[in-house]
This record gives sequence, structure tokens and C-alpha cells, in this order.
Amino acid sequence: MTTNPNRLPDSGSDLDLLAEEIDLKPPSLYRVLLLNDDYTPMDFVVRVLQRFFAMDRETATRIMLNVHYQGSGLCGVFPRDIAATRVDQVHAFARQNQHPLACHMEENT
Repeated sequence: MTTNPNRLPDSGSDLDLLAEEIDLKPPSLYRVLLLNDDYTPMDFVVRVLQRFFAMDRETATRIMLNVHYQGSGLCGVFPRDIAATRVDQVHAFARQNQHPLACHMEENT
């Protein structure tokens, strides 16, 4: 069967065939993590989590304590572009406020 690229599919079977030909996959997801350091104040980390990851104060405080005691804390899982943007935003905000807070992303496996 040949499909005309200028014709829209008009039946369920045409849509099924089109979906099989394209083989869509969901985007890869990335974990965004904050890393502990000896200089960034805890209240600043809480503010970062609330501002850039839309966490309430209780959740942000729990994540901040994970960063402090375990060395890192999970801020969220996002598609690559969103994760990279959040990392850049955290770095820029930390530098603007003269803190060495580190944030990075890694593929969610």
C-alpha cells in the first residue's frame, strides 16, 4: 500500500499504519540533583527549591536535609531541555547571590 503524503488519514486503520511507521518514543528523562557544599546556607537551598522546583517549604526542607546529610538531593525528573534549563537557572541564581551551590543532571535510568 502506498500512502499519499498530501492526504490525511481518514480511517482508524490508516492511523494505525501511520503510528507503526513512525515508531514514536517518549523523550528521555533526566534527574536534577543539588550537591552539598560547606558554604551555601541551608535557607538559600530551601529558597532555590521553592523558586525553581515549585516545592512547598516542608518538601524543600526535606530535600535540603538530604543534600546536607547525604551529599545530594533529588529536585525532580524532567525532559532533557527542561532539566538543563533548571540547572542553568540554579547556577545563575547561586552565582548572583555569591554561593557555590552545585546542581547537575543525569539520565534517569
